[in-house]
Amino acid sequence: MIQGEPSGSAVILRLLRICLHVGFAVLLVVAMARVLMSGPAPSGWLPLVPAALLAAVYLVGTVLEKRHSTDTKRFDPRRYAKWWLGAVSVLWLVLIWASADFVWLAFPLFFLQLHVLPRRVALPVIAASTVLVVVALWFHNRDAAGPALELPMVLGPVFGAAFAVITGLAYRALYLEAENQRLAAEELRRTRGELARSQHDAGTLTERARLAREIHDTLAQGFSSIVLMGRSAEKALDDGDTATARARLRTVQETASANLAEARNFVRGLQSPELEHISLAGSLRRLCEKTEAEAAARGAVLRCRFDLEGTPVELPNPYSTTLLRAAQASLANVWVHAKARTAVVTLSFMDTEVALDIYDDGVGFRPEAAGAGVSSNESPRADGSGYGLRSLRERVTALSGTLDIESAPGEGTVVAIRLPLVESPATTVPAGEEPQ
Repeated sequence: MIQGEPSGSAVILRLLRICLHVGFAVLLVVAMARVLMSGPAPSGWLPLVPAALLAAVYLVGTVLEKRHSTDTKRFDPRRYAKWWLGAVSVLWLVLIWASADFVWLAFPLFFLQLHVLPRRVALPVIAASTVLVVVALWFHNRDAAGPALELPMVLGPVFGAAFAVITGLAYRALYLEAENQRLAAEELRRTRGELARSQHDAGTLTERARLAREIHDTLAQGFSSIVLMGRSAEKALDDGDTATARARLRTVQETASANLAEARNFVRGLQSPELEHISLAGSLRRLCEKTEAEAAARGAVLRCRFDLEGTPVELPNPYSTTLLRAAQASLANVWVHAKARTAVVTLSFMDTEVALDIYDDGVGFRPEAAGAGVSSNESPRADGSGYGLRSLRERVTALSGTLDIESAPGEGTVVAIRLPLVESPATTVPAGEEPQ
């Protein structure tokens, strides 16, 4: 029973296997036919019984081996290979004692011994089998005059054994090479599978981080604004100020509509809906107005001004979206945490970069205590808030930009963002025409 080669073995290995099994079958059938033709009485056919048993044992072993080689989940017969070889050898010994016609089965048997047994054991076993072949030939060819041991009876088995050993060793070398190639191919497939899984996991984490940034900078802030405006409208109704309540409810409707548009764009994977109908400068100006209104709804006085410097150019969608989200996150910190009275948003277009600066005169904080860009004012909390500046830093870094935060307690805060213009812009806004 030869251990199964991998499915990717060389064609020569499969041919050698086929030739071995076919050779064994042909020699056995020829020997059985000679037995049938040599003895007329049924007693002369007695060797056919062990011959049939030998054929059955050999066939079962090779079939089991083949099934396992094509599907490793099936029964593995390799642990029983030596027992199988022992059964085949014993039946062969019975047959060569009964008839000289079966001695030639020794040649395929040599290959089996060399493959199944360790080499240090196989070579002595092959030598012993060769001696048995010579003895069997001598025994069945002796005559009344005495033993007749002729030279061909010795040379034939010896040369056959030598040829079998040389061919078997070559076969084993090819088999080991093919097995090494199979193992290398399996390792390559496993490595590729692990790489694909790691890339998938990395992509999943990246997408989660992207969605977390988008949700924090848009939907979460929008919902926060809706809550504050709703409370302000409720207070105005309690005070009997229906005009203020109506204005607050109108702001709630507008914010909810904007959040709905943002959610739909998340699904489609598009840029911010604000940037689809208005320029970045116009969106930042509108954001300043909205920030003032939201601060007023909380009873705070905040003046937010937008300044544009340089000649505006058309920016790639990732740039415009990142700068808009940066302004949203920074201004949200201003009116929620900074207790500022003034905020200034400055968008600057330069030759090699575009810059966005957000200044406020609020309470400030210590940047060195903020870690990786997360201010002490917005340290991560259990409710998921406190994510803004960390999200902003991730956005800017993804575009090879820089984010600097300058602040000190009681001295306000400046958030400065620089994004490199890698390529020359395709279009510019005509001089004197300010984006709306």
